[in-house]
Amino acid sequence: MLRHTAVLLLLPLLPAVEAAVQWQDFRLTYLNGSHYRLGDPNRQVLTIEHAAATSWGDSFFFLDHMKYANGQHSNYAELQPRFSLGKNGWLESPGGLIKDVLLASHLEMSSLRTNLLYGVGLDLAIPGLKFTQLNFYRRNNEQLADNWQATLVWGAPFQLGGQQFLYDGFIDWASGSVDQHANFNWTSQFKWLASNLWQGRSQVWLGVEYVWWRHKFGVTDSSQLKSHENNVNLLLKWHF
Repeated sequence: MLRHTAVLLLLPLLPAVEAAVQWQDFRLTYLNGSHYRLGDPNRQVLTIEHAAATSWGDSFFFLDHMKYANGQHSNYAELQPRFSLGKNGWLESPGGLIKDVLLASHLEMSSLRTNLLYGVGLDLAIPGLKFTQLNFYRRNNEQLADNWQATLVWGAPFQLGGQQFLYDGFIDWASGSVDQHANFNWTSQFKWLASNLWQGRSQVWLGVEYVWWRHKFGVTDSSQLKSHENNVNLLLKWHF
């Protein structure tokens, strides 16, 4: 019932058909790593992403298609629309550190379960960072007890030797409950803009993704079941 109520509350906040798109970005990423926890440690991941800012707020979507060393496949997706109080005239920008306040929602989807998150988001003005978002959620979990989550997202562009680099990523902290451990996930990507070498219209980035996860998916780490993940992936990303 709580999930249905939350969805009904968020429906009026979803974008209208005529909403203006201020910018959007399509991305395709390939990852290859050998230190995953909870399942096959060797995986290749193909990720399709779409990010957009609109007249009503912003949205982010990604779909992971994972191929395991044993030949099996699986899919996982997330959709994250946020409704801006500032853009829609409900709240003037507080100024200073806080650029905007948003109503945030987040849907996690897999073949096993669907989780709905809802709460409040902040767009922050941090010197040297291209963007910074801080979201606070109530997690309405399927098959597990509900809990809380805080998510920090950032992008830090910089230059070295005339070359462009980007360090971006996210940090998730989720509280524990009766059937899951509190968990912490720091996932970041360090990338070099390789397409500058041939002056391509599309951006092509090369780099690495590093995942530092404590009690992955809320599973308690033990000698019988390791859920602490330290995972470096080779990365190729194409913006088109």
